[in-house]
Order: sequence, then C-alpha cells, then structure tokens
Amino acid sequence: MQFFKKSFINIINNHLINYPTPINIHYGWNFGFLSSICLIVQIISGILLAMHYTAQVDLAFLSVEHICRNVNCGWLLRYVHSNGASFFFIAVYIHFFRGLYYGSFTSPKEFVWLIGIIILVLMIITAFLGYILPWGQMSLWGATVISKIFSVIPWVGDFFVTWLWGGFSVDNPTLNRFFSLHYFLPFIIIGASVIHIAILHQTGSSNPLGINSEINKISMWIFFILKDIIGLLVFFSFFSLFIYYFPNFLAHSDNYIQANPMTTPHLIVPEWYMLPFYTILRSIPWKLGGICAMIFSILILGILPWMLNVQIRTSYFRPIYQFFFWFFLCCCSILGWIGSCSVDSPYVLIGQLATVYYFSYFLLIIPILGNFENFLVKYNIF
Repeated sequence: MQFFKKSFINIINNHLINYPTPINIHYGWNFGFLSSICLIVQIISGILLAMHYTAQVDLAFLSVEHICRNVNCGWLLRYVHSNGASFFFIAVYIHFFRGLYYGSFTSPKEFVWLIGIIILVLMIITAFLGYILPWGQMSLWGATVISKIFSVIPWVGDFFVTWLWGGFSVDNPTLNRFFSLHYFLPFIIIGASVIHIAILHQTGSSNPLGINSEINKISMWIFFILKDIIGLLVFFSFFSLFIYYFPNFLAHSDNYIQANPMTTPHLIVPEWYMLPFYTILRSIPWKLGGICAMIFSILILGILPWMLNVQIRTSYFRPIYQFFFWFFLCCCSILGWIGSCSVDSPYVLIGQLATVYYFSYFLLIIPILGNFENFLVKYNIF
C-alpha cells in the first residue's frame, strides 16, 4: 500500500508539479488541459444520464423527455452533456489548429500527434453514436444515411451495414448497439489520452518558437497551473452561457421531433463538428470515392509528420506559410458551412473547391513550401 501511495505521489509530482515547462508558452497551450476537463465532464454526465435513459425505440425519445421534465436537475444533465460535446470539439479543434500552426506535429512529437488523431477519430465515432440516442427525426435518419453509405464498399458493404444495424433497417437492435458503444468508447478515449500525455511528457512540451531546449523552463506549479485555471474559468463561463441561455443553439430543431420512419426530413445533416467531413463526403459524385475521400481527410492528418521536412518548425518565422494556414482555416469553416446547406448550386461547387484546397494544403502546399523554405535557409536567403 505504501508503495502505491508513493508511486501515485511521484506521478503527481513529475507530471503536475515539477514537470519542466517552456517559459514562453501562452494561452494557446490551455486547450489540451481544457479537452481533458471536457472529457471528464462528458463521462460523468453521461453515466448519470444512462441511469435514466431507455435504449428502446418506442421509449428512447420519451425517456429523454422524462429526464428533462421529471428527473431532478435532469434538464441540466442533458444540456451539459449535449452542449459539452460541442465544447469538447471546440477545445480539441483549437488544440489541433494550434499544433498545426506551431509545428507541434514534427519530430520528436510525431507519435504524440498520431495518438491525438486517433483520439479525434474515436471522438467523432462516439459523438455520432450519441447523436442517435435521443431518437429524434435527425437521429433516425442520420443513422440511416450515414451508416448506409458503407453499403457501397465492394463485396462486404451490405454485410457490414446489416451487421451494424443488427437487422435490415435501423431499429431497436441498432439503438442498443449504438448505446452500448457510445457508453464504452469514452473509456477507450481516456486510455488513449493517458498515452498521449505520457508520450508528450517524455519528449517535453512544444513552444511558440518551435525549438527543442532544455533551458528556459520552469516547474508547472504554480505559474502554469494558475494559467490553466484562469483559462478554465473563462471557458466554463462561455459553457454556462450556452447551457442556461442558449441550450438548443447548437442542436438541430428536427431532433426535437420523435423519430418517424415514414417522414423524411427536408435536409439530413450531422452535428456541426462533423460537417466539414460530411461536405467532403458529398462533394465527390461517386459514393465510394466520397467515402474514401472522407476517411482519407482524417488519415492524412496522421501521416502529416512524415510528409514535412522543414528546418523551421513554427510558422512564427514562416510568413508565407501563415498565409496558407489562415486560408486553410477559412477553408475548413467554409466546409462546415456548406455541410449545413442543401445540395444545390452554388453550394456544391463551393464545397468541391474547398475540398480541393483541403487536400492540396496537405499534399502539395506543405511539402513544396517546406522544401522551398529549406532552400532559402540553406543559401541564407530567408
């Protein structure tokens, strides 16, 4: 017992108190910590909600209504969990774009980045499964449309969809399977997050200058812990604002109508944080090609560290790259906007152009620009 107590104290001391932290990191480095807090909030609120939820197609929608109306503080639990998913993705996306801007994915942090992309994939799957559980109109038809696209996979597509549904349509077995997986996957995310942090602390945190340095570092306690707490207070202020005043702002209105397989919604869309990938999916006229493009749009993030060979890691000293980065950020915003629009002109064309730039950024701009900048550095031009 004394051994475990001592080991626990050593872990806390090495990773939260005496962990050497670059002195020049700013509030952009808060979002990894905020993501961890959001994950904890989601798990706790999800467990409490599962105590009252009924995974049965005739009762699922009514059980959600029961939680909001009859369970003490049930409305608060429901809105914390539903809005918490959005804020979780906000924190993770900012964390991702900060890493992309400051080159945090390059050696020796390539495996930290890779585990982070795996966490993102698990988050998307978990969020999609959770989107089905309220069993509203968008839940039913979102599950039908998104899962049915895998039927175009040669030879095994139909078998996979039937296995996923547990039958020949989205019904009670589907809801049970999705609920079980939605409850289980967050614990896998916790394990991946622990590995993510452990590898990060082995290599050391990055910094805005993008250099590996053993000097100009101070202990995490109390300066950076205090900075994280201040960021947490600001973050939860916005979170509380949405929960108490705009609880349904980030949700789709059709999902407050009980699922009806005989009535198709005018426009079937996923939650906002999956819209960019959904736009890439539907920008390709060929269904199988659309699925491959959507999957590759995520996988390409995982192979990014091995695609870049640049001596200057951070964009702090790369003005040309800064222009393409901010244009890429605008492109991702456009992809999210187009995903919520109808499949009509000019939205289809805009989505296709944004998709082309999305892939060009990773496959062409980053490698070519990196080699060009290496040339400038080699001959003292840059």
